[in-house]
Amino acid sequence: MNKKGQEASFKSLISQNLKQYGMIGALVALVVFFQISTNGLLLLPNSFVALIQQNAYVLILSMGMVMIIIATHIDLSVGSQVAFIGGILAILMEKMHVNWVFAIFVAIAVGLLIGAWHGFWVAYVGIPGFITTLAGMLLFRGLSTILVGESVPIKSQAYRNIAKGYLPNVLGFAGPFDVLTLVIGILIIAFIIYSTMRHIKRAISAGITLSSNDKTLKYITAGVGIIVVGFVTYLLAQSGNGTEGGMPITLVIVGLLFVMYNFITTSTVFGRQVYAVGGNRKAATLSGINTRLVDFKLFLHMGFLVSIASIVMLSRSASATAVAGQEFEMDAIAACFIGGTAVTGGAGTIPGVMIGSAVMGVLNQGLSLLGVSSAWVKAIKGLVLLLAVAFDIMSKKKKR
Repeated sequence: MNKKGQEASFKSLISQNLKQYGMIGALVALVVFFQISTNGLLLLPNSFVALIQQNAYVLILSMGMVMIIIATHIDLSVGSQVAFIGGILAILMEKMHVNWVFAIFVAIAVGLLIGAWHGFWVAYVGIPGFITTLAGMLLFRGLSTILVGESVPIKSQAYRNIAKGYLPNVLGFAGPFDVLTLVIGILIIAFIIYSTMRHIKRAISAGITLSSNDKTLKYITAGVGIIVVGFVTYLLAQSGNGTEGGMPITLVIVGLLFVMYNFITTSTVFGRQVYAVGGNRKAATLSGINTRLVDFKLFLHMGFLVSIASIVMLSRSASATAVAGQEFEMDAIAACFIGGTAVTGGAGTIPGVMIGSAVMGVLNQGLSLLGVSSAWVKAIKGLVLLLAVAFDIMSKKKKR
């Protein structure tokens, strides 16, 4: 292929991945804007940790929401569930004096039961997810008000450390840097390099011819990942105070969930079935997929992730209230669409919604540092969501 042909081919490859690149570009632009407008406050190590801790609920909930949306459903009840499960957790620990570890297992069980409740009505009764979860939003908000009353404060410091604590500094410090955080960052970078090379070698051994553009795209993706991980590691390793710092426990929880659900959606039969159901439900049924069971499992996963978000949120707020979790569902849904999930279902990725969640988190943190009122924050987030969906629709029209 001549030089002009290679350039045209590479431009075609870029245009095919414009949505992903556009979201990454938008995220970088937002970070640069707020870094400049806040006089460097946004990317101070402790401010960066606060960004992660304050927006962990979006990261967690969006992983379940993206699978729900891919399968052409929606869940409007996650915010109310967070309040309800958080109320149960607080009452168990503070009024019934249950050990906080056991209380966490109870909370996860409750989340799974709620997921099964919604899954039953959607999958086996046939009520649309929109209606089922709208009813759930009202039901669990009402139950949380009855259960919690005004508030139930959390006294357990061990439990509160889940959201505000760090991994132990078992390897000590190298100057201002936590060594354990540096080691974790280096291992993640090594894994990115290994997985990229392994993917290329497996394709070659399987007889698949990868063009130079395909390889270039993989190298670019790996390079971006390495830069991001390196920069985040640099910030985290300097975070904390004189006694603790480095890797936030919240980020470890989010990271483990990311690995788990990225594997589920990309490398399991269930993950492929979710995309098949979202792409064409009738064709999926004719091909032998039990679409009802897929829908039921989806809401089970959502219930599990809601329980984890509840645990993290209650730990951070240190008090259960009936109004907790308000508009969480809107943030999670917005993160999915901003991250490239198709409005009509059938398309979406876990890495994509992580980018969308990061956009939402940077908006929340940046506007907060600038002292923007909550009313304007909501208006700006609504406009960003509208533009993201418009971009998705327009890009599809161009492909036609």
